[in-house]
Amino acid sequence: MEENKIRLTDEDGTVEEFYVIDETKVNDVNYLLVCESMEDETEAYILKDLSKPEDPESVYEFVDDDTELEAVADLFAQLLEDEDLV
Repeated sequence: MEENKIRLTDEDGTVEEFYVIDETKVNDVNYLLVCESMEDETEAYILKDLSKPEDPESVYEFVDDDTELEAVADLFAQLLEDEDLV
């Protein structure tokens, strides 16, 4: 798998880099499963794409709603299992 990276900049201007493990769409919302290091994928995060078509760059936020997080995490677990990556 090619290493896809994204860079996120917070309100303070701090830039963090993440590796994209997988992505999916639920109810017309894009989600990314990301980690900080490809060597240690045990610490993974789910990002929600909040971008509008007119936005010049993608806008992501960490999913922190427990119900949404659990549903999307379960979906990623199924997707990764189907791809024999787990």
